[in-house]
Amino acid sequence: MRPPRSTRHLVVFAAAALLLAGGGFLNAVAAEGLTAQQQLAFDIYKELIEINTVTATGDTAKAAGAMAVRLRAAGFPEADVHALSPAPRKGNLVARLRGSGARKPILLLAHIDVVPAAREDWSTDPFKLVENDGWFYARGSGDDKYMAAAFVANLIRYKQEGYKPDRDIILALETDEEILDRDKLGIQWLLKNHRDLIDAEFALNEGGGVGLKDGKPLRNTVQTSEKISLSYQLDVKNKGGHSALPVKDNAIYRLAAGLTRLSEFSFPVVLNDTTRIYFERTAQMEGGQLGEDLRAVLAGQSDPASPAVARLSANPSYNAQLRTTCVATMLEGGSAINALPQLATAKVNCRIMPGEPVEQVKASLVRVLADDQITVTQIDQPTLSAPSALSDDIIGPITKLSNEFYPGAIVLPTMVAGATDGSYLRNAGIPTYGHSGLAGDIGESRAHGRDERILVKSFYQGNEYLYRLVKMLAGGS
Repeated sequence: MRPPRSTRHLVVFAAAALLLAGGGFLNAVAAEGLTAQQQLAFDIYKELIEINTVTATGDTAKAAGAMAVRLRAAGFPEADVHALSPAPRKGNLVARLRGSGARKPILLLAHIDVVPAAREDWSTDPFKLVENDGWFYARGSGDDKYMAAAFVANLIRYKQEGYKPDRDIILALETDEEILDRDKLGIQWLLKNHRDLIDAEFALNEGGGVGLKDGKPLRNTVQTSEKISLSYQLDVKNKGGHSALPVKDNAIYRLAAGLTRLSEFSFPVVLNDTTRIYFERTAQMEGGQLGEDLRAVLAGQSDPASPAVARLSANPSYNAQLRTTCVATMLEGGSAINALPQLATAKVNCRIMPGEPVEQVKASLVRVLADDQITVTQIDQPTLSAPSALSDDIIGPITKLSNEFYPGAIVLPTMVAGATDGSYLRNAGIPTYGHSGLAGDIGESRAHGRDERILVKSFYQGNEYLYRLVKMLAGGS
């Protein structure tokens, strides 16, 4: 990479344009640099990025407190801004822009914790916001501090404008999403202890974005459901011994052989209402061989050996939409270089299709590993949730605005292969839709990976999209 340019000099990015009075978002150069609203969004984004909020070691309480300071400075009363800390270094923020009360509130949800990032692995400092060649680089740049910054900046903008919606707009920035709220300090804590602060008719969350192909918008996704995350530990134990006297019954070898069998196994193809619509519309968009393969699966072709299923399964994104997946993610074995291993252990993370009985997954693992010396132990609990229904009140405004901002993109309901805290909200009776307005290439995903990044122009365009969408959903004047 070339040496990074200053993030203050963004006068030549494509989406730093203004909205025309009656038109769409212009992809043109803003000769004078950032607008006041864009500068505010950038400043908030930078501040959030540069507070280390790695779930295990960072400080989400500091990040929540910083956003509370900004909201209070913008005129939000103390009674409507709550920086809540359920444990040391753990923080959640809940803020409310009050409306007329004609309708039940809308909830804007974003998590402020991030996964770890080692400086030696990155081209830049992962905890500094760096702009280079039209990209913002940083840990959390897309997952999920873009949405957190956009929601905070837009709430302040609404306040400055004197906007009075038909319903309250509630913002919740929560901790520990990246560990599925394992310790119940994030969204589960809010639901249990402060349900009154976040109760809403529905919520907007991460999980859906705008897919670009060759720079053109192809699809604008709305996440209505998600796969179920469930992990297992595999153990092989034996008596061990001296490495000078090796035996065939080696714990590491047995575990490795079982994992190899698992790597060659595919769960059956299973479609649900969301993935069926997703594949139908994708087939219409794509055409060619991909379209034919998708139509073959939609017609009932499910044999993993069939050419259509094999080609789709070779694409990680489509494979994750087709079936349950289980993958080895951690491995450990042995205690000394000169001793035969007495214990070999692996951890396997499964992402289970909604509606599939979770107990059948363990049975499949046992069958595929095919070794009674490999014990399989479930190590966490699944969070099951039903899909959120897409009503005209939700899909109508999204479709209208998407046509304006991303002409030609098809609005597409999706099931995400990962997990979000939307499952907890759905189970609490708050329908949740993953929809960010953030555009990125459909062939690139760096979330949780090295050099996480988003397009600079997409940051500003997505901010404006969310600003407009929330207004459309909240009504008022």
